[in-house]
Amino acid sequence: MTRRIQLGGRLRRLREAGGITRADAGYAIRSSESKISRMELGRVGFKERDIADLLTLYGVTDEAQRLPILELAAEANRPGWWQEYSDLIPPWMTTYLGLEEAASLLRVFAPQFVPDLLQTEDYARALLRVSHPKASEAELEARVTVVRRRQQAFFRPDGPRLWAVLDESVLLRPVGSPEIHKAQLAHLLTLKGVILQILPFSAGAHPATSGPFTLLRFPHPDLPDTAFTHTLTTSTHHDTPTSLDTHLQTMEHLCVLAHPPATTPAHLTPHL
Repeated sequence: MTRRIQLGGRLRRLREAGGITRADAGYAIRSSESKISRMELGRVGFKERDIADLLTLYGVTDEAQRLPILELAAEANRPGWWQEYSDLIPPWMTTYLGLEEAASLLRVFAPQFVPDLLQTEDYARALLRVSHPKASEAELEARVTVVRRRQQAFFRPDGPRLWAVLDESVLLRPVGSPEIHKAQLAHLLTLKGVILQILPFSAGAHPATSGPFTLLRFPHPDLPDTAFTHTLTTSTHHDTPTSLDTHLQTMEHLCVLAHPPATTPAHLTPHL
């Protein structure tokens, strides 16, 4: 999805620079104004013939200029690793995973459980067993694999940074056996390149009463900051300035209320 948004933004700028309307662009590819609008927003796939025709219409005839755009279109149509697990991952999650992989920074608030990206396999398995009680062992292991693949895609050498605020209840709420829970907390101490803060009960009331949420920041100008709020069955995408500002202010408030990152090992160690 991120490649589609990048490509759509580039096509929009080329169209506007040429003074061409969406209606005229749609006519050039035997389609409609609304199709061009969806393409420029990155909400549909791209046909190479359509991209080539639009580039010609927009006056991009030099092969040295056309080739990178056509290559970006090919990348935009390439399925992500999660497509292999389409029977387990809901559509809203595939959108989120594409954005997560393209982000430069994730800021996460976790009020109940360790976030997926920071989970050990045993912790993830125990949590999934409770959240999917009817799943067979084979399906359960497939879901654990999805968590692991997601972590591998995220924690790559050039991957995003992660800043997580965990409510103190995360440390106290056992998931699986005591051994699994302690191993999970010990795992948090080994993570490199992750900023981790603990929000203590003593902080009292805080503004994130609606539950967990994630802020994503991207290195590409065509991808604005985005917030996701998560529920049991879905996730809501927030990208309007007002909503983003509310989520950002809430996250900043949580970080002020939470213990400083340097003290996190001291707050985790007593629970091991």
